[in-house]
Amino acid sequence: MENLVGILNYLVFFAITAGIYAVLCLGLNIHWGYTGLLNIGIAGFYAIGAYTSALLSGPPPGAWDLRIVGGFELPFVVGLFGAAVVSGIIAFLIGIPTLRLREDYLAIATIGIAETIRLILKNAAWLTNSVWGMKHIPSPLSGPIQSGISGFLKEYPNTPQWLKSLISNGYNWFYLILILAILALIYIASERIVRSPWGRVLRAIREDEDMAAMSGKNVFWFKMQSLVLGAMIIGMGGSLYAHYAKFIDANTFEPFYGTFLIWVMLIAGGSGNNKGAILGAFVIWGIWAGTDFFSGYLALSGTRVASLRVIAIGILLELILLYRPQGLLGEEKRVSKMMKD
Repeated sequence: MENLVGILNYLVFFAITAGIYAVLCLGLNIHWGYTGLLNIGIAGFYAIGAYTSALLSGPPPGAWDLRIVGGFELPFVVGLFGAAVVSGIIAFLIGIPTLRLREDYLAIATIGIAETIRLILKNAAWLTNSVWGMKHIPSPLSGPIQSGISGFLKEYPNTPQWLKSLISNGYNWFYLILILAILALIYIASERIVRSPWGRVLRAIREDEDMAAMSGKNVFWFKMQSLVLGAMIIGMGGSLYAHYAKFIDANTFEPFYGTFLIWVMLIAGGSGNNKGAILGAFVIWGIWAGTDFFSGYLALSGTRVASLRVIAIGILLELILLYRPQGLLGEEKRVSKMMKD
């Protein structure tokens, strides 16, 4: 029974991480899946959302901290929406000089901007505590829930060990429900948006922006709206990560985990399909986490094992592109009415 509880607790942790990645994939899907914006700078908005939420909702700087700002200890909801707003503002500023670029140049510009953002966050000690990172980021309702769990276990000391282990993980169950609720809300909102006339304009721009411009649409402005909206969703994903991990630093948002893996998830699940974006996040993270279990059986160094895991994901992506180029689900053909194919 204890082994079963251990597996169950791990699955909760897995689902929380995959759920956060699913939020990031929904944001990228607005950019690439529906508008055709080749944004390779996801990690920048991801980091901005995480640091903004940490500064708004986190504790004041400690005695040994280098930062001198932040620590407003505002509620989690304020941090979450603050992350979305700041990410949207930064996206707007980035979009002004970049959105007139064609796909390949836009990709180069966004990845360069994302790395610039990450290096600024890494070196701006007065703002982010530099390489020592942001610590003690509070999780929503953590105090009351943990107190309730501790009180229950003290009141019933003869509770079986397997049940104690399950109850002790109660906060993770709460956070999983919170993640899934936010994911569901973002999914429903995204579905309604992309099935609206506005969403159909985005698809027209993706397919042929010159034709969309000839139809009287302000292509630049629609691209800007898409960039800002997707960045706001990605920023919310950063906030959710920060409040779960309780610690962030610039290394968390390196291109592999902050950009490449999210792109693989979206392509694997099916770009232009919100359900596919969510499915891709869970499938790819499941494969990535699953390969970690087999690494212990290989007589290789940690560096080589990590490289093999990256190669495995790359091979999987190649197979999907060869045999299922539309992704696991693929883009829906009819999107004018909500929830109908």
